[in-house]
Amino acid sequence: MNSFTEPAAQVIISIIPIVGIVFGGLIIFFYLLWRYRQNMWQIKNGTYTPHEFDLRLFALLTGLLLAFVGFVLTVLFVIIEGISYAVLGGLIPFALGVSLLVFYQLSRR
Repeated sequence: MNSFTEPAAQVIISIIPIVGIVFGGLIIFFYLLWRYRQNMWQIKNGTYTPHEFDLRLFALLTGLLLAFVGFVLTVLFVIIEGISYAVLGGLIPFALGVSLLVFYQLSRR
């Protein structure tokens, strides 16, 4: 029997992206909460200075991360499942990452 067809292996492989999304969401949530409290503390003390958000740098960073993670997931799902709907689990982040990298290239100052 192939180890990829065993039910335990299928459950573990299907849980990996879900766990990644949950942990990513938790990291973003706690970062935003920490940043909010930091800004409130700075406003109370009179030391707050607004920061400019660099959209280009954000697009580059998230584009690279999503493109590489999506590429690896796509290759993994093609090896495990073949061409099926499971491959969308890798193609969607890959397409988002590539589109953010295209945005980065098109938005030159």
